[in-house]
Amino acid sequence: MKVIIIGSGLGGLLSAAKLSKAGYEVEIFERLPIIGGRFTNILYQGFQLSTGALHMIPHGPAGPLSQLLKEVGADVDIIRKKPVSVIRIPRTKKDTDYKFGHKDLLFEDFKVPFSILNRLKLIYYIASTRKNPPTGQSFEEWCRKHIPQDWTHRISDSFFGWALSLKSADVPVEEAFAIIENLYRFGGPGIPMGGCKGVTDALVDIITNNGGTIHTSSEVTGFEFNNDRVTAVIVDGNEHAADIVISDIGHPATANLIRPETDISGMDEYTRTSKSLKPSAGIKICLSSDKPLIGHGGVLLTPYAKRVNGINEVTNVDPSLAPVGKHLTMAHQCVHWNNIDNLDREIELGLEDLKDIFSGKKYEVLLIQSYSNDWPVNRSPSGADLQNRTPIPNLYVVGDGAKGKGGIEVEGIALGVKNCMQEILIP
Repeated sequence: MKVIIIGSGLGGLLSAAKLSKAGYEVEIFERLPIIGGRFTNILYQGFQLSTGALHMIPHGPAGPLSQLLKEVGADVDIIRKKPVSVIRIPRTKKDTDYKFGHKDLLFEDFKVPFSILNRLKLIYYIASTRKNPPTGQSFEEWCRKHIPQDWTHRISDSFFGWALSLKSADVPVEEAFAIIENLYRFGGPGIPMGGCKGVTDALVDIITNNGGTIHTSSEVTGFEFNNDRVTAVIVDGNEHAADIVISDIGHPATANLIRPETDISGMDEYTRTSKSLKPSAGIKICLSSDKPLIGHGGVLLTPYAKRVNGINEVTNVDPSLAPVGKHLTMAHQCVHWNNIDNLDREIELGLEDLKDIFSGKKYEVLLIQSYSNDWPVNRSPSGADLQNRTPIPNLYVVGDGAKGKGGIEVEGIALGVKNCMQEILIP
């Protein structure tokens, strides 16, 4: 059976690896000259920078992505080292070294700044809602109602800004609790050796070794139909027959490939819904330094910064991502939809944050990358993802617009691919 996959991002590659191992004939068409989309490396001044996602797997060697990589036989080493995450908070006059301005709190101790009453409330609510999470409101609304403390809003905005490139006001409370549940289940982040490209290269090996083909600089521009099913994709004016088509370019772009005159039940509503989604946006600032700026391989969450939500220093785990003697540090900040037209100002505020966070330390800004519109952090905000199925029976969508419930970034992509594979392989 012939499967054509549109796009060679992580979702497309995971799908291709799974199906090629299952005996399907797989062919991928990628419009860019590179494989991996927003999940690969670019070589810049000797540093292995990422095209999109950070060189970090949110749930490390135990999460959904790692499980799927093992399932298809991809040779990827994901290293998790303690501390997996720390939170930088201001020192108070109660601290003996108050003059140094800040201290780092282990993520598992995030309850420390809460009052005793709010700590008890937090324990109660987490325990009582794990099986029956609240619904119909944002996580911020839930917090304001149950734990109305400044620290609650700061840490939730910092965490979700880092993990989803969203403010807590934009995260449905049921999705937030699903993410928290997965944190308890799978644990914290890890770094794939070789960065993002270490993952995509391993998947390419699986695909090609099982007879799959990947075409770069080859853009799919449309579909051919017969009885409401896709029979072929059109590339450079040529038709390529397919029994199944999987799109890794998002729901809106997939809908755009279907001619308006095509009469398919439910297609108009699907198109309207997919185009109403607001992609999440963000800014990544890559730093070079001779000495470590953080000193560990976990995430540094920064709830008291103006814009920066979190930072990681991947070379503490994989030195090969930088030239010998150098360190690579990457800061991420959410860009709210209200600020999307003023990226220059958002970048300025992020750079000011880094001066404060690394005050007294020497570093160089390597590259500033922004992610919005057609090259976003996520094609749909977490909790608003559409399903893998489309109104067309043999057309599916995977990737960052069809993530699984409670999945942080690439973990969500892996969960979505798993759901899609169940639809295809277990009809």
